[in-house]
Amino acid sequence: MQNKTIIPELFVLGAGPGDPELITVKGYKILQQADVILYDNLASQELLNLAPESCDKIYVGKQPYGEYTPQEQIHEMIKHFAFNKGKVVRLKGGDPFIFGRGFEEIMYAREQGIKTHFIPGITSMQASGFEDIPLTHRALSESVWMVTGTKKDGRLSADLKLAIQSKATVVIYMGMKKLKEIADTYIEASFGDIPAAIIQHASLPNQKSVRGLVKNLPELAESKGLTYPAIIIIGDVTNIGQ
Repeated sequence: MQNKTIIPELFVLGAGPGDPELITVKGYKILQQADVILYDNLASQELLNLAPESCDKIYVGKQPYGEYTPQEQIHEMIKHFAFNKGKVVRLKGGDPFIFGRGFEEIMYAREQGIKTHFIPGITSMQASGFEDIPLTHRALSESVWMVTGTKKDGRLSADLKLAIQSKATVVIYMGMKKLKEIADTYIEASFGDIPAAIIQHASLPNQKSVRGLVKNLPELAESKGLTYPAIIIIGDVTNIGQ
């Protein structure tokens, strides 16, 4: 019996916001063909059950503000398994190209001569609809700003000050440890009374949320025991129907 010809490939796949049924059909099919899955802590582990029994499933998660697998180590694993196993699926929560470092992994793989594929996922802000929060709404919000709450150097993105000046809905990822700084930024700009919401574990059975004013974000989170992973949504759309 001839050995299987190994074709090194990387599939960077978005797992969606949490609910495993929100993965795309294309992503579903690729998981059934995977030789190796490198998955993080925001991807539903139920999705791992779609893979063949022979598939290696390896956790390379990054707990927010805690222990993590260094990106350089993930790169080396992609290279090792692609050339030794074949189809490597990098399963990432949400959408890998929205604050997910997915394109960094694709660029690295291409440099190694590995064929790459991208399969989008539903990003967590799109799950705001489960709390009856539309990201845009006629006459209220005509655009959306996505801002990272924690840059590579640990600081809050300076783009937030620009976003405040617009009438756009502002969505902040990875900002739960910056709630006071976010609130203070809005207060200093005289916009502390803008409605806001926090949604934790969006799309999952243990989903929790709270609404109020942006100036009260720290107290709001504490009142409901909200922590990460969560998204912060700021704008009049959070107040529709309340």
